[in-house]
Amino acid sequence: MPHQVHPPEPSDAELLQELLGEVHAFLPLLDREEIRSFLEGLREGACAESERLREFSRLEEERLEAIRRETEYAALLRLHEALNALEMERFLRFYSVAALHENCTSYRDALARRAVELVLSEMPSPPPVPFALISMGSDGREEQTLITDQDYLVVYGDDKGEEADRYFKTLSEILVERLSEIGFKKCTGGIMPSNDNWRGSLSQWQRRLHAIVRYETEDYGKNLMDLIVLSDARFVAGDPELADSLVGLIRSLLQDYFMALWGMAKAATEMRLALGFLKRFWTEGSGEHKGCFNLKLLAWAPLVMNVRILAINQALPATSTVQRIELLQREHSFSADTARGLIEAYRVLTKHRILLQIKVIKGIQNDAYYLNPYSLPRDERERIRHALLLIEDLQKIIHTNFSIM
Repeated sequence: MPHQVHPPEPSDAELLQELLGEVHAFLPLLDREEIRSFLEGLREGACAESERLREFSRLEEERLEAIRRETEYAALLRLHEALNALEMERFLRFYSVAALHENCTSYRDALARRAVELVLSEMPSPPPVPFALISMGSDGREEQTLITDQDYLVVYGDDKGEEADRYFKTLSEILVERLSEIGFKKCTGGIMPSNDNWRGSLSQWQRRLHAIVRYETEDYGKNLMDLIVLSDARFVAGDPELADSLVGLIRSLLQDYFMALWGMAKAATEMRLALGFLKRFWTEGSGEHKGCFNLKLLAWAPLVMNVRILAINQALPATSTVQRIELLQREHSFSADTARGLIEAYRVLTKHRILLQIKVIKGIQNDAYYLNPYSLPRDERERIRHALLLIEDLQKIIHTNFSIM
């Protein structure tokens, strides 16, 4: 990939040594009192930041424990909002995409599990067979951010036939409403277990999945989108063995039916990027978003999609984008330099997606997708442009590997 120009990534010890070296290089410029004051300031600053991190963790754990005990949906919504506010504050202080993903995914899983427990208590009888709640999309990839919606499916055992079908139809309909009440917006695309297409017994899912990978239904576009969504499936609540059976089936079918994966690869390589003439930014030329581009559709999503294709093709177990890149490096699909570049690309694009979300949450703007690159400092703008160039190179690799004409 010709655009890789990243130096080797230092280890933690090497990074610490480098930072200490910069401190020591600065000390000869100071007199005795200035040295003392400077070092004391560094120590106090580091202690203050460390204490703030501990306080964030303490508050989060208190709220997670409250989620596990709470019985009222309105109170769960307040806890969800408080955790979102805490995570937003932490992000604006440290700008760690990885930490935000981990924390948001953790407390959303806790909320979803508690919602399942409370909905079961509303049902007139216990479940007739084991079942599992499985997440997809950004939640399936453990890449939750500050704004979320529902991307879930339900799978259950085969033993009770129509009785189980009726039971889980009712449970799923209630669950979707309860999740909405606690801050999980309903999916505009209908990817929720209240939708018959996203709920079923294991054998029903087997038949449905075979129909999808064999393209037995007329709607090619829907087949393709369903495959993309299902490829990020991850267990959240219920019976983990049942979830593993379905997730394993999804992955094996994508391996066995190359044309299904080829269709996904073709779609990934054809995704537009915000690159125009001479590899400069392409932005909207008129209208409400003049001078901006859709950061999600023209940058972030193509990166996630193309990495997903290579990971599935290599039968890698990870769902998160960064983990997939790291495993692809380990499997020698990427060089270390390529992997570092793509991870940095993912983080810079996701950082700006989160900052756009924060502007929406704070009422600064109404849209969480459009970014004006020329509103950014030059070095940050160049990082985004470089990320786009790396994604373009990645598309070319997949185009060649899958012999896409």
